[in-house]
Amino acid sequence: MARLRVGIAGLGNIAQKAWLPVLAHEQGWEITGAWSPNQEKARHVCQAWRIPCVSSLGDVLAGCDALFVHTATHSHYDVVSTALRAGVHVCVDKPLAATLGDAEKLVDLARKKQCVLMVGFNRRFAPHYQALKARIAGSLASLRMEKHRTDSVGPQDLHFTLLDDYLHVVDTALWLSGSEGRVTSGRIQTSEQGEMLYAEHHFSVQQALVTTSMHRRAGSQAETVQAVTDGGLLWVKEMREWTEECGQGVVSVPVPGWQSTLEQRGFYGCVQHFISCVENQTAPQTSGEQALLAQRIVEKLWREAISE
Repeated sequence: MARLRVGIAGLGNIAQKAWLPVLAHEQGWEITGAWSPNQEKARHVCQAWRIPCVSSLGDVLAGCDALFVHTATHSHYDVVSTALRAGVHVCVDKPLAATLGDAEKLVDLARKKQCVLMVGFNRRFAPHYQALKARIAGSLASLRMEKHRTDSVGPQDLHFTLLDDYLHVVDTALWLSGSEGRVTSGRIQTSEQGEMLYAEHHFSVQQALVTTSMHRRAGSQAETVQAVTDGGLLWVKEMREWTEECGQGVVSVPVPGWQSTLEQRGFYGCVQHFISCVENQTAPQTSGEQALLAQRIVEKLWREAISE
């Protein structure tokens, strides 16, 4: 069986830090071309990773079966729709598109073209988060997820930050709790320039309460999840530290010495899952339809915030 031909669109920071180290291993697939709007940068990056550099998106699509999209959010609709119309399967960084309307169009197009469309919510593939989801299923009373920044206020507006970063928190928290959830209360604080300072929201998920929280100037680059269950308290910090208390003291699970940061953060699992879905023509866990659920919630939070 021929190896899957994989293309890459976009070679910026996130591609270089998180995706290329996984894709360049070529475990069961072949990178046939990479392209970036910045051709000078593309040549340097491709040379460093020893992957073919091509001069246009069309050239990438002509030689691949599946495409990883890491271009700027505002270009997602054009890049992804072009790929889908060419019959190429797509894994794209979140959010699926810059607007909800464009995201819904992409989902419809993927369905018509019978292409796999996956959004790269890497946290769903983080081993500790997957273990936590399994542990709390059916016994969750409350879950709180916090993802803070040291000093990242602006320069983008509220809508951009909600879609670019807060979306991760909402998607992960609701996925962990096992349901879409209903917003019951919350608050968003912005600067005088309309930039996001702080967001916190509460969701009712079946019998549980789920809280999401993000401060853009918290003085700490911290991500934590705390779950209260029937019989125990569990914490996951930075996707790598696991602590639980179940009536017999506090137990900490050490990070496996062989496990890389990118595996801990779910990037390896995300790539492998997408490749498997393309090869087997199965629906991905983070399909376009799944991504729409979180994007619709974030869009609603934004509209309510600007109407106050």
